Amino acid sequence: MIEILDRSDVDKARVTGALVGEILQTLRRRSTVGTNLLDIDRWTAEMIVAAGAESCYVDYAPSFGRGPFGHYICTGVNDAVLHGRPTDQVLADGDLLSLDLAISKDGIAADAAISFIVGDAGPAESVALIDATERALAAGIAVAAPGARIGDISHAIGTVLGDAGYSINTEFGGHGIGSTMHQDPHISNTGRPGRGYTLRPGLMLALEPWVMTDTARLITDSDGWTLRSATGCRTAHSEHTIAITDDGAEILTLPR
Repeated sequence: MIEILDRSDVDKARVTGALVGEILQTLRRRSTVGTNLLDIDRWTAEMIVAAGAESCYVDYAPSFGRGPFGHYICTGVNDAVLHGRPTDQVLADGDLLSLDLAISKDGIAADAAISFIVGDAGPAESVALIDATERALAAGIAVAAPGARIGDISHAIGTVLGDAGYSINTEFGGHGIGSTMHQDPHISNTGRPGRGYTLRPGLMLALEPWVMTDTARLITDSDGWTLRSATGCRTAHSEHTIAITDDGAEILTLPR
């Protein structure tokens, strides 16, 4: 289903998106050397409840996961890039941490992800990974405007990631979002321009470039959820929810 929101729902999305952005930035500040991933999950739950919002993850049980996710945020450390279930793991200096959060408030969802280094600066490859995903995300947002195609976004993202020297996995990518977290259209992180669904005002999209240092192949953890790089290399993930407006793309998941 491709959902086109009316103005009142886009207004609600702005509130939800700002909340997502604020929670992620709070978690970034709190996630220091010695922080336990389960504490990050607990803090997230507390902030969601305090805001009168709902988690999109706790009861989420898609075909690619093993049963309900059961947590409030996805936490990926180093080689874990997507759908990371929080565990009793303590963050170490130089770890690359990815946090992916989706919540719903007043019936409208928003989804975003950030990657950053815990403690002092980590390996140069980690800095490069994060930078590539952030630049790719910005490139995808820049071409998202009424009349553009989904393929234009995919091509912009893929060009940045490819030019940076990374192989691109096409199993998971961006997606439509609105009254539910995951909707059509699928937005691959590489593609051909001029192809796919034509963007129009009221469409909301979650764009999420992610890469792995030296592979495009994923493996699934024994938890049935966490996706890791097949070679154990480091990974990074950046995501924003945007709304297509008459003037272009509005980023909804920035903190106010």
